[in-house]
Amino acid sequence: MNILRTRFKKDIVCEFIPPNRPSNKVIIFCKGMPGLPRFPQVLEFWAKKGYWVFFPRYRGTWESDGEFLKESPEKDILDVIDELPKGFTDLWSGRSYKLSAKSYKLFIFGGSFGGPAAILCSRDPRVTKAVAFAPVIDWEAPSEEEPMDKLGAFIPQGFGQSYRFSQKNWDRLSHNEFYSPLKESDTIDGKKLLIFHAKDDESCHYPSTKTFAEKTGAKLITLRTGGHFGISKSIEPRFYKEIKKFL
Repeated sequence: MNILRTRFKKDIVCEFIPPNRPSNKVIIFCKGMPGLPRFPQVLEFWAKKGYWVFFPRYRGTWESDGEFLKESPEKDILDVIDELPKGFTDLWSGRSYKLSAKSYKLFIFGGSFGGPAAILCSRDPRVTKAVAFAPVIDWEAPSEEEPMDKLGAFIPQGFGQSYRFSQKNWDRLSHNEFYSPLKESDTIDGKKLLIFHAKDDESCHYPSTKTFAEKTGAKLITLRTGGHFGISKSIEPRFYKEIKKFL
């Protein structure tokens, strides 16, 4: 299957694949950070299952224009949702596509850093359900492998201009001033949310996820082991079975 490219709101570069048969099901993937913006096997897997799949780059990251963390990243995903019924064009072939806002079912998958995007976007009535994989719930919670101060210093060194953000906005994120499921838990309808998390995750704090799920009523599937993982788990049989049942 060919992975196509488009732009939304001028800034946001997005990979996408149309399903090979008529479908009203859509998945938007919100990937973790930092990391390479590629997982073609995941896009192809879900497209073959009959979903439109979209993988946007957050503003200010990789190919997208703008400044990363200038605004809460879930707003980039909401901008993509806004654009789907207006139409979008494959940048290589020039072919246009359009989805009817009244007829499709929209799902958001988010892993690690992208987990808050899936969780926060689930509040939008256009979103049918969301799935989060080892999400960050509390940016001030302890992280043995990726403490925020060390991560904020590493990204410009290790990834250069792939992530373009100010220290001021990184500090705002680190203190839960925005993009924080913890601070927005009272606004979350847990019935729309499925979360996977392992107890031995040393990057994203599992106890915060457990507390959040209990407070919001979200369905939490806890793994005893597994460490830190992301969206790629969605194509493994054990995870896919649970996701299929939930969706």
